[in-house]
Amino acid sequence: MYYINLLSNTCRSVTLIPEEAEDMWHAYNLVSIGDTVRSTTIRKVQTESATGSVASNKVRTTLTISVENIDFDTQACVLRVKGRNIQENQYVKMGAYHTLDLEMNRKFQLAKHYWDIVALERIEMACDPTQHADLAAVVMQEGLAHICLVTSAMTLVRAKIETSIPRKRKGMCGQHDKGITKFYDQIIQAIQRHVNFDVVKCVLIASPGFLKDQFIDYMFTQALKLDIKILLENKSKFLAVHSSSGHKHALKEVLSDPAVTCRLSDTKASGEVKALDDFYQMLQNDPNRAFYGIRHVEMANEQQAIETLLISDELFRSQVVATRQRYVQLVESVRENGGEVKVFSSLHVSGEQLGQLSGVAAILRFPISDDISEDEASSSDED
Repeated sequence: MYYINLLSNTCRSVTLIPEEAEDMWHAYNLVSIGDTVRSTTIRKVQTESATGSVASNKVRTTLTISVENIDFDTQACVLRVKGRNIQENQYVKMGAYHTLDLEMNRKFQLAKHYWDIVALERIEMACDPTQHADLAAVVMQEGLAHICLVTSAMTLVRAKIETSIPRKRKGMCGQHDKGITKFYDQIIQAIQRHVNFDVVKCVLIASPGFLKDQFIDYMFTQALKLDIKILLENKSKFLAVHSSSGHKHALKEVLSDPAVTCRLSDTKASGEVKALDDFYQMLQNDPNRAFYGIRHVEMANEQQAIETLLISDELFRSQVVATRQRYVQLVESVRENGGEVKVFSSLHVSGEQLGQLSGVAAILRFPISDDISEDEASSSDED
């Protein structure tokens, strides 16, 4: 997804173009009851001729509606937004109901009275490919390497490294070894510069022959020698695979390899899955450091005890503005207190599991006693 105009203090609207299925999910999470949506649509219009005969035909027009109902069809990947027309139009009266079908590659404008931090982060995540490029790849051969970020829709080449490496000659291997070392060092620097390990879950190192293995051995030897912590801490994310060359097009064959596909399946959600596993482990071993349900979690937050907040994106789609704001304020407060926030997709299995725990849970820094009665907690969660 990308946006055409930026949000500012004077502009409360943004124009978006969804480019893939995941973008439609982002749009579903962005549009709320009471928002204003403007898009092109097809409207059935009846016209009366001079003789009194009535003809019915379909016309394409642009409508602006105040949203009253939202429906997302996950199979067709269409977001249906229903509401009243709020701008003069030659075909549709003011106040008349209409349903806009928001689809991929169809531009629409979204306006809100107030853009909270969750909505702004959702736009940033959807529109910045590096935010959801959770796979990186280095495709290499002697003297040529491409450092790429891979999303579900595109491959971004962040760096291309070309260097001349002298050939091996009998009794004179020194120049070749120096050239290879310099080449490897440039790739290591590019990985450090372009790969965000907070987002990227796997880094493929692909090459013909044994070059990939030699490079990985050299990289981690240097990381130990120079104490490059970012590489050492993420060693498990590197995966050596075969490619026919160091050109970008070789990445396609790498990603279609069944062994690689199995390893990379659902890398994006692995961080959320691990957080949920950590929560269940804590709930079993130290229940006073694992809270769930909004009242329990809010109580823990009041004591600045939350280390990791787990929250379902479904809670931000509440039709009650005060309820949505309650969860938004919780997210902001946890971050202000130095806690980590993980927003789970309710379409993913981990999000469904979190939904069974009321959609909000927290791993605490230290144990605290549970002073809330069961009745109070359950009635609060129902609210």
